Amino acid sequence: MKAVLIEKFQELPKLVEVNDPTPETHGVVIKVEATGVCRSDWHGWMGHDKDIELPHVPGHELAGVITAVGKNVSNWKTGDRVTVPFISGCGSCSECHAGHQQVCHNQEQPGFTHWGSFAEYVGIHQADLNLVALPENMDFATAASLGCRFATSFRAVVDQGKVSAGQWVAVHGCGGVGLSAIMIANAVGANVIAIDIDDKKLALAKNLGAVATLNGAAVADVPEAVIELTKGGAHVSLDALGHPMTCFNSIQNLRPRGKHIQVGLMLGDHTTPQVPMAKVIGKELEVLGSHGMQAYRYGAMLDMISSGKLDPSRLVGNRISLEEAPEALINMDKFQSLGATVITSF
Repeated sequence: MKAVLIEKFQELPKLVEVNDPTPETHGVVIKVEATGVCRSDWHGWMGHDKDIELPHVPGHELAGVITAVGKNVSNWKTGDRVTVPFISGCGSCSECHAGHQQVCHNQEQPGFTHWGSFAEYVGIHQADLNLVALPENMDFATAASLGCRFATSFRAVVDQGKVSAGQWVAVHGCGGVGLSAIMIANAVGANVIAIDIDDKKLALAKNLGAVATLNGAAVADVPEAVIELTKGGAHVSLDALGHPMTCFNSIQNLRPRGKHIQVGLMLGDHTTPQVPMAKVIGKELEVLGSHGMQAYRYGAMLDMISSGKLDPSRLVGNRISLEEAPEALINMDKFQSLGATVITSF
């Protein structure tokens, strides 16, 4: 099969021919119909993720059709249209038994712990626990965005943030995760403020339901601007980028007893951001992480999509070929793409 192969960190990956995967006894092989190019993949290419062993095939936001099934898989068959959370649970540890597969002690991640979906085929482990059936009317490019940014944002807003109608929500960073969070928070009735340094992304955020936007490059003090707009601070604030500045601003712009949700990854030089801990203590703030979403929680999200309350297809940006993927991957840190870049041609 054709695949994008990383042979050395921070060097241009190559499009090569490699052996097709075979299913684990508990897994399946999926013919990849679409796969997103995500900033997490860029972190992997940079060498920030210690799970990656070279040579390596990246890619974790995927959708496709099952072509082979392991002998111990009982819930799936060839021809099924599926996607998968980017965190795959083992099914055996205490967290999986408690229903928290997104923080599984032995978690596997296609594109990180094993070869991923920048290829014609990808193997997925523990299929009965981790696969999600796709609605027949959902196109694969839209479905590919669900496994990472959209599902992660859904859990961040709904499960971790417990956002409710009338609350003020600040979203720092309007990439794929941030735009997803804006759409989801708006769908549950919140008043959303979008913060970014790109006016085109802010315009899209407004179109997706943000009631106000702030250009961080043009505002002297982002937290103060949010506090002024909300008359006291955000009830819930998300760092959807993963940068020390956006993390700090997200906590700083909260009202008393507000919640900060860290969604953007803090890797490399950004692993120890400055936190305004005096405010966390004095205002009784909550600081929470959000790391993917369990396969069984997809039903609630898919129901909102089917009913028309959510439309992740609006977040699909450039559709590219597998041949174009290496350049798209290494340029993920330049913030050029409007919406999610998705590989749809193999």
